[in-house]
Amino acid sequence: MNNEILWNKFLEKVKSSVNSMVYSTWFSKTHLLSIDNNKATIVVPLDIHKKRLSESYQELITSILTALTGNVYDLEFILEQEAPINEVKKESNIIVNTSETHNKFHHESNLNPKYTFETFIVGNSNKLAHAAAFAVAESPGLTYNPLFIYGNSGLGKTHLMHSIGNYIQATSNKKVLYVTSEQFISDFSGIGRKESSETDENYNYVDYFKNKYRNIDVLIIDDIQFLAGATQTQQEFFHTFNTLYNDKKQIIISSDRSPNDLKLLEDRLRTRFCWGLTVDIYPPDLELRINILKKKIDGAKIDKNIPEDVLEYIASNMTSDVRQLEGAINRLLAYSTIMGGAEITLNLAVDALKDFINKGTSEKNNISKLQKVVADYFQISADDLKGKKRSPTIAFPRQIAMFLSRDVLNESYQRIGLEFGGRDHSTVMHSCEKIESDIKSNKTIKEMVEKIKKNLN
Repeated sequence: MNNEILWNKFLEKVKSSVNSMVYSTWFSKTHLLSIDNNKATIVVPLDIHKKRLSESYQELITSILTALTGNVYDLEFILEQEAPINEVKKESNIIVNTSETHNKFHHESNLNPKYTFETFIVGNSNKLAHAAAFAVAESPGLTYNPLFIYGNSGLGKTHLMHSIGNYIQATSNKKVLYVTSEQFISDFSGIGRKESSETDENYNYVDYFKNKYRNIDVLIIDDIQFLAGATQTQQEFFHTFNTLYNDKKQIIISSDRSPNDLKLLEDRLRTRFCWGLTVDIYPPDLELRINILKKKIDGAKIDKNIPEDVLEYIASNMTSDVRQLEGAINRLLAYSTIMGGAEITLNLAVDALKDFINKGTSEKNNISKLQKVVADYFQISADDLKGKKRSPTIAFPRQIAMFLSRDVLNESYQRIGLEFGGRDHSTVMHSCEKIESDIKSNKTIKEMVEKIKKNLN
């Protein structure tokens, strides 16, 4: 039995032994590098997988391997980059969770039941944050406490935090509370407002506040940066943090910046935020943005067909905020309806979203800048590159410009075609492949492309 067959059998056994989220997060992207001399070497994607598999699933892995082979093996977990290059399997960057988890919803927890691990799309920009969040959800208070997630608005921090809370409530009896920092400030300010009232009333409110924030198992607090400037509230949060931490209760915090950059928060708070694990989320790449769009379309059960080139056009223009992607789809559908139920095409999408896409895109458009550099090099106009002329003096520079748009700017074929007079993606693909081939066979063209690249810089 070779390693691949053995590992496929192993994964089938694991799949029947754990729930689908555990399998998807910790096992689905692993493979067996070698198994000999009583040692099994397993390749995993991230350091967090090493830690989690060795601490929580070592016994399960050993028992299944023993059942399949009849031998007992010591386990070694290594990263893909630590394995010999020819041994490492190339894995997809996108993980789409399709399992269904029953989610309880308690109003006092303030959790949104729509935000679960199943509806969170994973890619390179967020896979570490996702893995860390799921590890916390599996073992609240024991793994990565506190968990601090940071990144720009609209990248999925809140979704992940709700996912942790929903998973914990679905799999345990633990009490979870999600609040924004503004809500924490408001609740704490209530104590001050009650001080002018009768003493008993004030005492009852203080008791209510402490019970709400300290008599829980999991505290999830969003946008902690808004505590800046609220000195007394920071002091109260410091004491709340200490109480929960000392009682081994899980604390999950989000911010738009790292703990070290929260200069207006007390040093003792920023220090505590770094006690556990700090992870950041980056803006999604093009592939992830397209997958997010597809997931939203599937979830909304939209009956209209949205072609791939339209999805790629939207994803190419909405680069920094996941919420914009959903807004673009809603606007496109509304525009189609207004136009009498018109078929959704790339041209319709361009027309529907021309005011929705950030103003000034044309000035900031990297392809537009590249066209100008190429046009200057060949002493033609940028309009020639976007026009219909097919003479060699125009067609060849156009092919060079298309190739560089793909090679240097990593733009999609659809986006490049759109910027070069509305050409279809097959024309762009042919141009890129032709220039790539010419570079390999023609030294003059290779030197020419290198000079243009230097001009671009």
